[in-house]
Amino acid sequence: MMIGTMMDIDLTIGSILLHADRVHGAREIVSRQPDRGIVRSTYSDLLARARQLCNALLDLGISPGDRVGTLATNSLRHLEVYFAVPAMGAIINTVNPRLFPEQIEFIINHAQDKILLVDPKFVPLVQQIRGALKTVKHVIVMDADAGGDPALLPYEQLVASASDAYDFPAIPERSGSALCYTSGTTGAPKGVLYSHRSIVLQALVISGIDWFAVRRRDSLLPVVPMYHVNAWTLPFAAAMNGSKLVLPGSALDPRSLFELISQEEVTLAAGVPTIWSDLMQYMEMEGKRVDSLERVIVGGTAPTPAMIKALDEKYGIQTCHGWGMTETSAGGLFNAPHDWEHLDKDERRVMLGKQGRTPYPFSIRIVDAAGLEAPWDGRTFGSLQIRGPSVTDSYFNGSAPPIEAAADGWLPTGDIAVIDPAGYVEIVDREKDVIKSGGEWISSITLENIASSHPDVAEAAVIGIPDPRWDERPLLVVVPRAGRRPVPADLIAYFTGKCAKWWIPELAVLVDSIPRQGTGKVSKAQLREDYAKAGVEGLSYPVAE
Repeated sequence: MMIGTMMDIDLTIGSILLHADRVHGAREIVSRQPDRGIVRSTYSDLLARARQLCNALLDLGISPGDRVGTLATNSLRHLEVYFAVPAMGAIINTVNPRLFPEQIEFIINHAQDKILLVDPKFVPLVQQIRGALKTVKHVIVMDADAGGDPALLPYEQLVASASDAYDFPAIPERSGSALCYTSGTTGAPKGVLYSHRSIVLQALVISGIDWFAVRRRDSLLPVVPMYHVNAWTLPFAAAMNGSKLVLPGSALDPRSLFELISQEEVTLAAGVPTIWSDLMQYMEMEGKRVDSLERVIVGGTAPTPAMIKALDEKYGIQTCHGWGMTETSAGGLFNAPHDWEHLDKDERRVMLGKQGRTPYPFSIRIVDAAGLEAPWDGRTFGSLQIRGPSVTDSYFNGSAPPIEAAADGWLPTGDIAVIDPAGYVEIVDREKDVIKSGGEWISSITLENIASSHPDVAEAAVIGIPDPRWDERPLLVVVPRAGRRPVPADLIAYFTGKCAKWWIPELAVLVDSIPRQGTGKVSKAQLREDYAKAGVEGLSYPVAE
């Protein structure tokens, strides 16, 4: 085999920041502070501050390969850590502050974090578990001061006192760069260690014009948290392409997001469906619009057809649907309009509701119960599997047994899907959530989409409950829209003609809210557990704040 003559240059996170400084250093980064004030910076400023932070961390004993944890929201200081830690050869461990304290303690100890950087609002949480953190030597508060606590170090003083004379070391691209843990819904959280190469490749993929098209002209708002799978790699794509980056801090209520989108003329934003449904409800109540917003990237949970239609028809906003997992560096399937000129509007929205196609260099397949590949005919259900250079084949530090089927080179996703002849994937359910009734499968997601299109329904979840004759039957759980009180029997009747008759739930219950996991997804495991304990009466939850 003859080796080519091309330069052998490693793909690293530090190289993204150096590129951002040189090519579009004056492009703006905007960050909302806890006091609702706005801080403005640039990519050149970000590089200088990241270099100072590298020197400060070196003085505190951080070496290549060491883990540095964060408990923080989407802010400029968190962005500085995002780039500085990997660029110096260490590994950033973005911990989800919405998890239970016991899970946070487990993750920090399992990762063996040496330093923990925290937003001021999370200091009480850290103090609650500080005595149990076995490897943490320093806790840094990401603020101007540390509140007078001598056990805490003030971020701004550390950075200000450090020199910005620092050259990023040469780092092999397959070295670890960022560590994210799963939410631990099926056991202890599991760590996935991303390499520099996997993050750079992922950022390049989502920048593609046929995918999320992250462009220099965009003003990009990642509402998806930076602790959730690297904010879907969007901060790195923004720096790579020179997009204006808008960071919302902790103010994620609809009014605050509306003001930020309007003020900063955001064109592209990303977040879970609840963010956009809440924003639309706010705009409808206030009679307002966001004229700059062209596209929203939706992931975490599939957008309903009703939401896609409302965004388009009422506000002229295009939905870009994405699917992924912690194990796939967030993305693996992407959906934006492609060659759909022959379809009418309703048909296009049906297509947008699918998870989409897989971009190169990912590969996907569905397999049957025997492990044989199922056809791409748009009808045959199968277990979805994926592989690619941004897909993990094991968990960090032995945090779980070897991934099943990894030896075959494919990651089982735990999703049931169909794939049409054009390669569009539609996930019909999670393997653990699909309802098995009379030997056949019922898709809870399909039923939820139907229920969510009802004008009186704000949110819906469907779970399987035990049935003596059919093994399981679907139970519909509904959060009504504000000021509405639909009759359960009418909700059930609404399904007639919209799905197979035997799929239709016999029982519907109204609730004030639906329980969620630490990542914001609906916790169907909690719904099933509470129903098992007390039946319908057990499904009572306080309104989420």
